[in-house]
Amino acid sequence: MSASDPAKMPGPITFAVPFYRGLEYLARTVASVAAQTAPEWRLLVCDDSPGGDAERVLDCRDERVRYVRNGRTLGMAGNWNRCLDLADTDLVTLLHADDELLPEYTQVIRAGAAAFPDCAALFCGARVIGPTGEPVFSFVDWVKRVLAPVGRRPRRLSGHRALARLLRVNSIMCPTVCYRRNVIGPRRFDPRWRCVLDLAFFARVLADGDELVGLPDVAYAYRRHAENATAGYTQSLLKFVEEAALYDEWAAEGAARGWSAVARAGRSKVMVRLHLVFRALQDVARCHFAAAWPKAQLLARLSAPDIG
Repeated sequence: MSASDPAKMPGPITFAVPFYRGLEYLARTVASVAAQTAPEWRLLVCDDSPGGDAERVLDCRDERVRYVRNGRTLGMAGNWNRCLDLADTDLVTLLHADDELLPEYTQVIRAGAAAFPDCAALFCGARVIGPTGEPVFSFVDWVKRVLAPVGRRPRRLSGHRALARLLRVNSIMCPTVCYRRNVIGPRRFDPRWRCVLDLAFFARVLADGDELVGLPDVAYAYRRHAENATAGYTQSLLKFVEEAALYDEWAAEGAARGWSAVARAGRSKVMVRLHLVFRALQDVARCHFAAAWPKAQLLARLSAPDIG
């Protein structure tokens, strides 16, 4: 099938924005939706903020734009799930409220969805930007590009071998992902997690036998900044603690199902340890020894032999 055949193209994409804070970033996010080269999109903002501020940066005169304020604070997983529940299109991208789409995102994803009509979700490449949109270096993203380089063709991920590869190197930039609701069905993000809910979801999709497709196009701008939730969770070490717990769960499930590669990947926690080492060395280089110490302690615990 030709992805460019209009008769085979899927319907519009809903850009569902789970908002909590950061109006200055949200304004840029909304502008990036309006700047899409393809018009087949809808914008849904689910406002989880205490003040209900997000509506101030929306043009609700556009019939494609919808604003919903949550009756109570749902938290990250709850608001992500609400976005999926309220979207009225099959294709849904959970566009983070501090990121930006590149102009061709809609076109790229819809073409991919036409070419792979049975996949559960599609994702694309991303550039990493700083608070004002300038390119920034990210060690984690650089390592992922080295260990899991993006080719020139789409990557189809399915089955337990792909799950093992995902656990070894999670090369999926979460906010680039476009979900296909008629395939993911009732599956939603697990509220047990605050940092790894995306990886937990992708792992479950692969374990259930569905397919994820990675597109080689760079069509998203992921913003790293100090106020970012991921940055806060990394600083507090919650990110590493949750990653280790999730990996332990998959080590156990992989062993129970006879998926030896999954079990090994879960036990090894290579990326978790590597990231911890980098952060600890970064602290030492800056003479922040008090900050490096808990990272070293956590690394030692993760590196201890499993005698259970």
